[in-house]
Amino acid sequence: MTLTLRDFRPSDAKAVADLRHAVLPHLISTPRGISWHVASAAPAQRLRLFVAVLDGRVAGCVISGLVHDSSVPGQAVATPCVHPGHRRAGIGGALLSAAEEHLAAAGAERVFAWASDTAGARAFAERRGYRRTRPARYLRLGLAGAALPPPGDLPPGVRLHTGADFGADPYPLFRADAEVTADEPGDAARDAMAYEDWLRHTWEHPDNDLQLTSVVTVDGEIAAFSLATTDGIGRYSSGMTGTRRAFRGRGLARLAKTDSLRRARDAGCTEALTGNDASNAPMAAINQSLGYRTCATEWRCVREPARG
Repeated sequence: MTLTLRDFRPSDAKAVADLRHAVLPHLISTPRGISWHVASAAPAQRLRLFVAVLDGRVAGCVISGLVHDSSVPGQAVATPCVHPGHRRAGIGGALLSAAEEHLAAAGAERVFAWASDTAGARAFAERRGYRRTRPARYLRLGLAGAALPPPGDLPPGVRLHTGADFGADPYPLFRADAEVTADEPGDAARDAMAYEDWLRHTWEHPDNDLQLTSVVTVDGEIAAFSLATTDGIGRYSSGMTGTRRAFRGRGLARLAKTDSLRRARDAGCTEALTGNDASNAPMAAINQSLGYRTCATEWRCVREPARG
């Protein structure tokens, strides 16, 4: 068997999406989304997607890049993904080595990765010098039989919109997303998001569905939102749900997420996916109350490479 590591090509998009779906079924992966992610990456991100080709077929991949929207320099991400039928053959290690070499040259001082909560993945991470920091849970909800709360009367001044309603001026939605993202639990703070990057990577991302994205306003000001991602074959994911600081504690994130789920079900989506940092108790409570149940657990891991 001949193994080749090389950079992603647009013709690899379907094979990489199929691979990620096989390994990470709790995440949305589409050929168009993967191609867009690579092609639209900000120069400061120094993004490279490596693929491992075994006898002419994609057997693994790793997306590596700097966390360019953080005020803390030198942070990077890289998580290898190997097809279950080709594990324990050195592919994951080869991919991670290529990613780490690239990131070191780009100035990375800390590399973050995700590892599934299995004995094999945890051992692999430890052998490579990564230590576990925090868990995250991924959840699933079958939409066809979901007992979603019925729509009720909105409080005075509260209105529901879709993301598409902000097509003429998405900047207020960017401000809300930037504020919520900066407060999201995690090891690598994302507190320096630029509007131009957000337009390219979020607003224009082909997998994001602005018609199913819900936005809550209070007296005309965006207070909460739930960003929807779909794959076109019935799977829907909450890319981000959150409430701005001044409006928290009023049930507005739940309102946004419930409204988005209802419209996703009406649009024919059959499966809803979402993720939860284990420390985010308020969002975990919302997801639990809506009927989501855990389908996968992963660990955030970090390595601080020796600089030579």
